[in-house]
Amino acid sequence: MSAERPHARQAAAARARKRQRSQRLLPVLITLGVVVVAAAIAAFVVTAGGSDEPPAPGSPEELALGEEIFVDTCQTCHGEQAGGGLAGPPLVHEMYQDLEDDDIRTAIRQGKTQENWEFAPMPPIPGLEAHEVDAVIAYVRSQQAEAWGEEP
Repeated sequence: MSAERPHARQAAAARARKRQRSQRLLPVLITLGVVVVAAAIAAFVVTAGGSDEPPAPGSPEELALGEEIFVDTCQTCHGEQAGGGLAGPPLVHEMYQDLEDDDIRTAIRQGKTQENWEFAPMPPIPGLEAHEVDAVIAYVRSQQAEAWGEEP
């Protein structure tokens, strides 16, 4: 029995040392985890734009933003590249050549009753900031210019 005691004491001492190492390591692991999460959030913010500055009017960034919003918000009704869909008219149709940007802006903000086409009325599109509406208009204008064989 006396031979078992030194072995039991050694095992208990080893467990105690292991517990102490774990207790010292835990704060280090927590700190490391916090740093990794903070770095991931920072990387996401940087790659997602992170800037409150709207893109410059007429810039490729504005057209890209306009296309992104159009695809997410307008394409379901107005079709790919504004070519028309089941619920909305083709915005590249010639009848829209004389349409002013303010008319498009008003339609986006307030909606539009059905006229000239056999489509449902357009509901207002809430939640877009002024520069986002301008970006959608720039995108639609670029699609119209392409369809009409004009310079964008």
